[in-house]
Amino acid sequence: MTYAWKIDDGKSVNLADYDPGNTNDYHDRDAAEAALQKLSDELNELQELMSAAGHHSLLVILQGMDTSGKDGTIRHVLSHVNPQGCSVISFKEPTQEELAHDFLWRIHKAVPSKGVMGIFNRSHYEDVLIVRVHNLVPESVWSRRYKEINHFEHLLARNSTIILKFFLHVSAEEQERRLLAREQDKDKAWKLSASDWSERKYWQDYQQAYEDALTNCSTKEAPWYIVPADHKWYRNLAVAHTIVHTMRPYEKEWKTDLEIRGQKELELIKKMRA
Repeated sequence: MTYAWKIDDGKSVNLADYDPGNTNDYHDRDAAEAALQKLSDELNELQELMSAAGHHSLLVILQGMDTSGKDGTIRHVLSHVNPQGCSVISFKEPTQEELAHDFLWRIHKAVPSKGVMGIFNRSHYEDVLIVRVHNLVPESVWSRRYKEINHFEHLLARNSTIILKFFLHVSAEEQERRLLAREQDKDKAWKLSASDWSERKYWQDYQQAYEDALTNCSTKEAPWYIVPADHKWYRNLAVAHTIVHTMRPYEKEWKTDLEIRGQKELELIKKMRA
């Protein structure tokens, strides 16, 4: 079963073709959460193997409209991961120092080292999204960034970074419901800002910007996945399923390396005892 839609290299994306309320064969939230628990346990094991082997790093990029669930995905999908082998970076408005460099400078510094799982809450894609929608740079600047991003991600992949990019696809109707719910919940009121509502005016502009980013920057080495995000429980399951199924093919390599290293260590210990 495909839980999220993988965008093939060169495929033109129209977000209207993807239902943000889709849950595939899952109609029972309890069943989905039980499946998520099993995937979370496996993810924890895979992360430990990756960390110990030190051959690869994993970069997970989360993008989406406000309320699509970037924070919630991190909290629920990665709750069982060892925090010592995981980093979470949230990219805010660039500082003056960052603006004085190329747009990828601050991103490259935050890329996870080998053995580490890194999660980007927003990313370098903001430089073809918000800067485009709000005309922060000319089209001549942001339009060439698609190729620059592809070259950058190709470099990372060539250096053993496993890259997964998730667009959390929420509908305008569901976003409105979530914003209104936050207003009524005093425990979540801190999440609100006036910009949450003002940005809705640019909904179609953002949809077009995302479509172009997904179309131009989904590659074999760094694929984009569109995740139905109207149902939080399914969103979490889809992301976890994709991460685990991407890491599984490396499991044998990691285990074999650790077995060889363990055997060598035992032989060394025996020599020292002799």
